[in-house]
Amino acid sequence: MALAGVAATLVVWALRNSATYFYSPSELAALPTKPTGQIRIGGLVLRGTLANDGARGIVFKVTDLKSSLEVRYSGILPSLFREGQGVVAEGRLGHNGVFAADTILAKHDERYMPPEVAKTLKRRGLWRPSSSPAKGAFESQAGAPGSG
Repeated sequence: MALAGVAATLVVWALRNSATYFYSPSELAALPTKPTGQIRIGGLVLRGTLANDGARGIVFKVTDLKSSLEVRYSGILPSLFREGQGVVAEGRLGHNGVFAADTILAKHDERYMPPEVAKTLKRRGLWRPSSSPAKGAFESQAGAPGSG
């Protein structure tokens, strides 16, 4: 019994150190202390924010329609990545508040929404399943409060 308890404790400890937590931009902004390890953020690529930053890669903002977060990524984007689409980025939050992404995940279907993002939007009452994320419901959010 004691051996099983020790084994369970070791497993939980190992998973705790390797777990990657998921946050929306609003959840991340509301945290009193910002995470220092590897995390995932998700939301929509805010229209009008995707820009090439020269040799440093690309810059864009991820929004959950309440708040947004600037993301920098240096690497090859998924071929179907675009503005207005659901996205999950994995990386670290810098001291300057900019998210340095190591990995960008996107899906080709314009109606696609990562499950974590859809859940967060539903919880906040912002999910509109009758409209496409690439059009309509999220198109005019660039000027929304907290999106800048």
